[in-house]
Amino acid sequence: VPSVIGPGLSYRGMIGTAMMRILGIETSCDETAAAVVELDAEGAPEILSNVVLSQIEEHAAFGGVVPEIAARAHVEALDGVIGAALAEAGVTLADVDGIAATAGPGLIGGLSVGLMTGKAIAAATGKPLVPVNHLEGHALTARLTDGVAFPYLLLLVSGGHTQVILVRGVGDYRRWATTIDDALGEAFDKTAKLLGLPYPGGPNVERAALQGDAGRFAFPRPLKGEARPDFSFSGLK
Repeated sequence: VPSVIGPGLSYRGMIGTAMMRILGIETSCDETAAAVVELDAEGAPEILSNVVLSQIEEHAAFGGVVPEIAARAHVEALDGVIGAALAEAGVTLADVDGIAATAGPGLIGGLSVGLMTGKAIAAATGKPLVPVNHLEGHALTARLTDGVAFPYLLLLVSGGHTQVILVRGVGDYRRWATTIDDALGEAFDKTAKLLGLPYPGGPNVERAALQGDAGRFAFPRPLKGEARPDFSFSGLK
């Protein structure tokens, strides 16, 4: 998402700034999160704060994420999470150069909460707002946390996406593979529910598997022998 709401800036245009701090807001699924990230004068990034509030308890009874419950939980928690992120970073909104908020893909109710909050903060403070593609955030995080140089190959695994992406630069991506049906995280959660295991599915399926017999069942190998590198989890599930 290259657009920006603000005084003629885009996030690609902001990258060359000598030093900047960005307040990031994430509400695309079942975690309410905010962070402050700083880029110093030499271009080295630093995560000043990263506050994440999980909604596992709210969704546990349903065996998966309920979009309406997630959106309401974001509304209740987001202001406090943003305040905590600013406090942990030791900054105020006056010290922030821009606001970034996830604009998609994700659950529409949750996305609306984060993006509208970001718009409100940007309008009140006169700071630029950067709508961020959720998957682009995943794709670039390795550079922020581990200093990985372009180009690199990314395996992106989540509840809604399973992809292999060539990351050549900011805004320059090539999707080499994707799932043709279910995402891996979704398959874990639905399998756990079928087996009567608690939510979230992934850790609980893994915990049960460690106590099982690895040779008891001959599981199918989806797309085995196919020339394309895509994934498929529906049959395995």
